[in-house]
Amino acid sequence: MSAFPDAVRNAWHLVALSRDLGPGQVRKVMLCDTPLALFRTADGVGALVDRCPHRNYPLSEGRLRDGALECPYHGWRFATDGTCVEVPGCALAAGDGQRLSAQALRVVERHGGIFVALSDKAPAEPPLPPDFGNPQLDHFWWQQGTWQGRAFDAVENVMDPFHTGHLHHGFIRRRDKRRKVQLVVASHGDSLAMTIHQDAPDHGIMSRVLERERTRSVSTYYPPCTVQARWEGEKRLTLCVTAIFTPATAGSFTPFARFSTPKGLAPGWLKQAAIRLFLDPVVAQDRRALAKQHAVMEHFGHPRFATGPGDLLGDRLYRLWKGERLEPGEDPPVAAEL
Repeated sequence: MSAFPDAVRNAWHLVALSRDLGPGQVRKVMLCDTPLALFRTADGVGALVDRCPHRNYPLSEGRLRDGALECPYHGWRFATDGTCVEVPGCALAAGDGQRLSAQALRVVERHGGIFVALSDKAPAEPPLPPDFGNPQLDHFWWQQGTWQGRAFDAVENVMDPFHTGHLHHGFIRRRDKRRKVQLVVASHGDSLAMTIHQDAPDHGIMSRVLERERTRSVSTYYPPCTVQARWEGEKRLTLCVTAIFTPATAGSFTPFARFSTPKGLAPGWLKQAAIRLFLDPVVAQDRRALAKQHAVMEHFGHPRFATGPGDLLGDRLYRLWKGERLEPGEDPPVAAEL
């Protein structure tokens, strides 16, 4: 039985950045406990289940030859659509190319990312959140390998503002100096948003250095694996971060972050350097926390979560993760200190 609900397996998933798969390169990635062989030919990117149909050798250990992926065991070669195009030393009869084909998956490249669909039930195109490819913004990607933990717990971590004053003390917020805010949760049927209204930036060093103003921030969960956080001043967006948590296995995930900022006087490379400088320790803290959380759940055999007064989202994130729809509506505002 799969560790992932059908809503996750039937979705598009970001599995690699375009810049990490050069011409003629082959790369192994994991997606929902399924190993994949990605490869780039002159015609585009191919994604095959990482198993040669002949003797079950990993295709990701092969090489590209004449535009097809060659298995290192017997030299069978496969096109991007999985068709077997050669069995060395033998002639292929009519229909053999399809009969001996490897399992190919749908794959597309969008905005510097490579997306794969494991299931035919996935939509025709990967659904992307607002401003993901907006030409009026500067964009850059950040990816830091595969982490220990569950993809869903990473989603919940990003949607939870209350941990930031403790786990990220001094960087994002401060546990000893809180700011009065108003929290509003809105359900949109197929997504869930939390808006934080506040009259000034947070007390952490990131906000004090990078932000001049802030009137609100909005974090929206687009199931199954995407969270987009937007920081806004009175007149415009100041920063947008789209985080995608691709499930690799039942106990690991590959996070991708896409940062988007308004074009302005500062060049994109300078903004990228500044954001990465301040976020690097925050990312490291989250990585350690999610790994430790997962180790505890593994030890006890299952998660056991208590719901406190700050857990305003309840079970709604998990219901969306499983493919349910929410009743549209907005919760009453909640006064809090972050």
